[in-house]
Amino acid sequence: MTVSTTLRDMIGLDGTLPALSTSTLIMIDFQNTYTTGVMALPDADRALDAGARLLAAARAAGAPVVHVVNDGGEGTPYDIRAEIGRIESRVAARDGEPVVVKGFPNAFHETELEAVLRRLDAGPDLVLAGFMTHMCVQFTAQGAFNLGYSPTVVAEACATRPLAGPDGEPVPADALHAAALTTIGDLFGRVAARVDDLRD
Repeated sequence: MTVSTTLRDMIGLDGTLPALSTSTLIMIDFQNTYTTGVMALPDADRALDAGARLLAAARAAGAPVVHVVNDGGEGTPYDIRAEIGRIESRVAARDGEPVVVKGFPNAFHETELEAVLRRLDAGPDLVLAGFMTHMCVQFTAQGAFNLGYSPTVVAEACATRPLAGPDGEPVPADALHAAALTTIGDLFGRVAARVDDLRD
């Protein structure tokens, strides 16, 4: 099958993956929400392990790290006041690492994320990872692109869940994950398959 040229290639956007040392890492919704209960993701553990490696590499490279959490309110699976909504221990924030609270899939929408990035003197390169690929990761990448940043999403450090398609047939989690990453890679950002693909 012949594939189309990406919009990024057509308009001449750089496809080179960034170095962690000159990027800012944004860890999106790595909450216990996605490890158990109604929102549990089939590949959450795999993505969390990769996210932990990515986080360790960013810290070792001296990259700024920002954590984002979704707050759905008390009693919801996204209750950040309860254990269910806390950041999973493998990727927990350290003292001094900002935690931005959001209420929409785009982590820039009605949050302090852009102000935090300005305070960190973040350059254009942002590295994104987290949950869910087709939702908050994709829309945060789009939000970053729209604000003039250059986002890169680390595929193995993201995951999503199976859903029903428009025809009612199930769309497997890995297919939805791939579709979301393909959408990002068409215009909004670069996609690194693995943590190790990013330069030191």
